[in-house]
Formats: sequence, structure tokens, C-alpha cells
Amino acid sequence: MRRLILLFCLLFVVNSFAGDMFKYGVYLRLRQEYFDNAFDFNDDSTIFKDDNYFRIKASLWGKLNFTDSVSLFAKLTSEPKIAIDSDGKLANNRDTWDEEIFFDNLYLDINDIFGWLDLRVGRQDFLMTHGEGFVIMDGTPYDGSRSFYFNAAKATVRIGENNAIDFIYVDDPAKDEYLPVIDWQDRNVVKTDEDGIIVYGRFKIPENLSLEPYYIYKFEDSTPNLTLNTIGNRIVLNLSTWQVRGELAYQYGEYKGGNDRDAWGGQAYVKKTFKDAKLSPSFEIGYAYLSGDDPTTADDEGWDPVFSKWPWISELYIMGYAIERGEPAYWTNLQLFRAKLDMNITPKTGLSLAYNYLLADESREGVSPFFGDGNERGHLAHIILTHKFDQNIDGHLHFEYFKPGDFYAENNRDDAIFLRWQLQMKF
Repeated sequence: MRRLILLFCLLFVVNSFAGDMFKYGVYLRLRQEYFDNAFDFNDDSTIFKDDNYFRIKASLWGKLNFTDSVSLFAKLTSEPKIAIDSDGKLANNRDTWDEEIFFDNLYLDINDIFGWLDLRVGRQDFLMTHGEGFVIMDGTPYDGSRSFYFNAAKATVRIGENNAIDFIYVDDPAKDEYLPVIDWQDRNVVKTDEDGIIVYGRFKIPENLSLEPYYIYKFEDSTPNLTLNTIGNRIVLNLSTWQVRGELAYQYGEYKGGNDRDAWGGQAYVKKTFKDAKLSPSFEIGYAYLSGDDPTTADDEGWDPVFSKWPWISELYIMGYAIERGEPAYWTNLQLFRAKLDMNITPKTGLSLAYNYLLADESREGVSPFFGDGNERGHLAHIILTHKFDQNIDGHLHFEYFKPGDFYAENNRDDAIFLRWQLQMKF
């Protein structure tokens, strides 16, 4: 933390000399997260314990504008975690960890080249920049929400006012290799080395209809290596107080050694907003499908989340995939039925209620003792209360409850919960 204070002082000095050319800011996020039985859904487990810890994320950012179209952006981040034992005291076995200070972002923007081309080169985020995060969201999933960055080069070709195509090259090593890290703890931010090429289009024809076709080539330096192609399209239609969203993608590829990867994934949602009603509620129903691997074949028919291993559906349920596919948030082998209600209790306070019914596309019976003979993953509910204190400070309370079904073995069907409070400040 002392290093961050010194860096903040340095930014202040630079700003004093650079004037309007240089801008900087501070971000601070405080969280406490509690997981109960969220790893193997077994109350009597001797391997997986409840988890309770604080997360303190601090970032300093600075942006230097050389001209109206050329700028350099940098952000330094640290997120130490502090564990709490069952007695509410600091856990002696891992008091504090993840204390590194690292370059969260460092990229150069060159915009409006020839009047139609924008370039961004360097470490950058793609947070909800390409659809809803179905295939592109988190480049560093192994560290949770500590970071999301991609080491990437992006060229955006603008076609008129409403149309554009992104051409992106991604190179994400398993461990941070490209930029220095203070207090390096030799950690993975991705399970294996990954690189890829993304072509992502955004078209509005007409204004209320959005089409987002994409192609993603990805290489995973796994065991064995995987070469994967993903072709898809996202559609959003806005009609007054109604919104219809859908996305469908097909994957094909090959593991080193000859086994194929062949999968489908998609989602569809209908949302109705009651703008003039009390509390301005909106109601959404939807369905998502991710194909599962058939354990009786040599090929892998399971959906690969590509660059989207994040809490897409649930903060709690990502942990179950650590056993199923070897890493958290490896969304695959899933059918999701969802109903969600959002409302504004006050102008500054929001409430979100959701129920999810989860099925598996393929049973995992016989794969390991963890799984049962059925396809019902279970029932998942969430309650999220948000409040905006002012333009710089907001917070939330987040609760999830999961009741496992017969997709899991009888010993792995105990209820699980997740609870988090958060306070974040931006200056």
C-alpha cells in the first residue's frame, strides 16, 4: 500500500506539469466474500472447506493525451486478500495473499486514422465491449475479478455512423511475462498459455436492430494442445418497452493427437420494461444452451467458454466447474432456464431477483464419484441489492442459494450459499 501512495504522489506531480494533457484517478473496492459448501456440495467434506475472506482492490490510473487522437493509458492495481477462520479471526495459514502490484492496463490509442480507423495496442480490457460476455470477457480468469486484461492489439474499422468491425490479436501467457510485477508471487492468471484472433462486427440495420457476427480463432497450450474455431452471431431487437436478445455459436477444432472438438452454444432472452409503473420494474425470461461432452466418445462435444470464464450466471456456481472441468467458470454442458425481476426501490437503490433452473446436456455418471445418474444440476436463486451513495461511491449486497439435483451423487447434494458485500469508490 505504501508503494501505491508513492505512485499516487508521482501522478500528482506529473499532472502539475502536464496540465490538461494528463488526467489521473483512483479506484478502491472493498469486499467480503463468504462461500458455504460451494465447492463440492457436501457438508461432510474433509477436502473443501467454507471460504471467508476480505478483498481490497486499489488502482491508480493515468492518461496522457499527446493530441486529440493519440493518448497513452496506464493503470496499476493490487488486490490483497485477507482470510478469516471459523472463529472470525485472521486465518494463520494464509493471513494475506495476492499482494502484487501489477500493470492492469497499459495501452496506446491512435484514433481517427484516415477518418475511419482506430488502433489500441497493449494491455487492455474487454469488459462488456463485445456482446454480453458470452464468448469475450475475461483474459485472466485464474485471478477472479482482480484483473480482466488481454495482451492485445485491436484495430477498429468504422463503416459509417452505426457500423464497425474489430480485428483483434490476443496473446495471454499463463503467467504475466510482458510487464514488471512488484512482489511477484509466481501465480497463474490463465490456466495455460492462450493466443487468438478475433473478428467482431457491429451493425445496425435499421437503428433498433443490432447484428454482431464474429469469428474467433484460439490456441490453448493445454494437455493436449487445442486449436479451436468459434463462429457466431448476436442479435438485439429493441421495440419500445420490449427487448429481444439472442446469440448462437458453433465451435470446431482439434486436439494435438487427432481428437476433434465440436460444440454448440447459444442463448435467448425476452425483456419487458414497465417504465411508467411504480419502481420501474423490468421482467426477463431466457434460455441458454451449452453442449456437453459425451463421455462414450473419444472426441469432445463440450462447449468451450473461449475468453469468457467469468461469473456469467452465478458467483457461487462457478466453483462447481472446478471439479467438473478442472477450473472455475468453465461454462459447458448446460441448459439454463432463467426468470429475473429488476426494480428501483428508490432513485439510488436497486433490487434484482432471479431464479435459475439448471440442467446438464450430458450426464456425467461414471466419470467420477462426484456425479450422479441424472441431468438435473439444480435450482439457483440470487438477490442483489445495490445503492449509489453519490457519483463516486456505491455498494451492493449479493446473496445466492443453490440446491443441487441428481446430476450430482447423493453425497454431493447439500445446499450451498454465497454472500458478498461490496463498497467501491472512484475518484
